Amino acid sequence: MILSVVIITHNEEANIARTLASVQPLVAGGKGEIIVVDSNSADRTVEIAKSFGAKVFVEEWKGYAAQKNSAIDKAVGDWILSLDADEELSDELPPAAIGFSIPEFLEVVDRGRGRKPYPSDLNSFRFHRRNYFLGRWIKHGGFWPDPKLRLFKKGSGRFEERSVHESLKVEGTTYPIGPDIIHHSYPTLAEYIDHMNRYSSLGAEMAVAKGHSGFSVFNIVLRPLATFIYNYFFRLGFLDGHEGLLLHLYHAVYVSWKYAKAWELARGKQSK
Repeated sequence: MILSVVIITHNEEANIARTLASVQPLVAGGKGEIIVVDSNSADRTVEIAKSFGAKVFVEEWKGYAAQKNSAIDKAVGDWILSLDADEELSDELPPAAIGFSIPEFLEVVDRGRGRKPYPSDLNSFRFHRRNYFLGRWIKHGGFWPDPKLRLFKKGSGRFEERSVHESLKVEGTTYPIGPDIIHHSYPTLAEYIDHMNRYSSLGAEMAVAKGHSGFSVFNIVLRPLATFIYNYFFRLGFLDGHEGLLLHLYHAVYVSWKYAKAWELARGKQSK
């Protein structure tokens, strides 16, 4: 049984070594491989990835989903673990706390396929993800346990083609698994704001495609306000201190930006 770890990168020098070190025990000794698809990084990302024995492919940027699917297509493993370059696996107990590594656990699953407790259509596993913002683990406001489907049998899953917030679609049954994924998302406020600016532009393109083209006070003002109130108060985001306030405040701004940019984008297309 071979496990393929697939990662896409672009200028991830600050993160990639941590990510690769966390999965090294899963692939060492011929148990698996690491596939990195890089989109022309200008830093040491490729050099660091190769130092961990990763198979590195440099390709032009095609979009998040297409880039991740390209990495999946290059994998030869029986099972695929998809991680982002700013994530790592925690070093806590292995799956089901039964003393197996993930590759060993997957062999047990394959042998037990069709028998309890592993149904014949068991093709994927979902992790909990801990999101860190400005160095703080965000435990409220909808950011925990943040389940993410990341481990799946080869041939059973693809990332859905979309500009942003790509999601993995897998056939068959999905089970939860440990350990957690740790997401070192935004170590600085400047990085978070820059990320939200880029994502709001991509989100605007999706909004226009869905027919959001007019100037809407509801979407630009009221929807962001409702988003902040819901996440910060009703989902207890205020319990995450100063970091929680900034996270939810600027996430609400992102929502406003997205619909304002959608209006601007649609207006530009209409004027041509």
